[in-house]
Amino acid sequence: MQFFFEVLIGGLLAGVMYSLVALGFVLIYKASGVFNFAQGAMVFFAALTTVGFISMGAPFWLAVALALLAMAALAFFTERLVLRPLVNQPQITLFMATIGLAFFIEGIAQLTWGAQVHALDLGIADEPIEWLMGNTGMNISKFDLVASGIAAALVAVLAVFFNKTRTGRALRAVADDHQAALAVGISLHRIWVIVWMVAGFVALVTGLLWGARNGVQFALTFLALKALPVLILGGFESIAGAIVGGLIVGASEKLAEVYIGPHVGGGIESWFPYALALAFLLIRPEGLFGERRIDRV
Repeated sequence: MQFFFEVLIGGLLAGVMYSLVALGFVLIYKASGVFNFAQGAMVFFAALTTVGFISMGAPFWLAVALALLAMAALAFFTERLVLRPLVNQPQITLFMATIGLAFFIEGIAQLTWGAQVHALDLGIADEPIEWLMGNTGMNISKFDLVASGIAAALVAVLAVFFNKTRTGRALRAVADDHQAALAVGISLHRIWVIVWMVAGFVALVTGLLWGARNGVQFALTFLALKALPVLILGGFESIAGAIVGGLIVGASEKLAEVYIGPHVGGGIESWFPYALALAFLLIRPEGLFGERRIDRV
């Protein structure tokens, strides 16, 4: 049982990190109804920009501030050059635009800062918690615990922002109906800039945490694929769903690898969440927290 809880807790902590990745997708989808394929590229761009400024001699806090300004500029130009010309276009058109945007961001990031792998030290040791190890025997990483706390705090702040602030309610109104939001005086262009800035901030935090864990490298762009099972389980429009979906994915993949993997040759951690998401689509395609929609034909 001790080993079971160690695996379970480690999976839940990893799941909170997955929730942070999925959160960027939820923000864009709530405001535009479009799956932002460029979110993984934004994570890579934010992390690479931060370590780029650090390599130029900037202190950590200044590098993060400059990276945040870069993400704000990216949000502004994305709205002006990509989204604004495509207002009222079909969702598939906007989705294809985000695919092109993803490749553009990846190219700009590597053209500016190079393609080599960078180490990133946040001052958080990736080592077992001594007190927990001594009293329970469970090997829980300090980094996982702190990173999960940061992710949970960010999710809580964004939940309050969406549900309690005027801007957050305007974001939800734009997501429901662009034309109706424009009719009541909500600026679609301003809302899109704000939500892409918030998504850029989430991408920065995600890039710093995952970059410190795995190194700042091109592989960070593949976090977009890791978020897909989380979104399918939790729902594309729910912040709470991103949390619950991340916890389910994190816990299930670790437990499956430990208890099922040895019987099938191992290596199932990488694909088990997708199999779980596929099975879940057959039961509840809108996700645990998604709204069931019935279209009249």
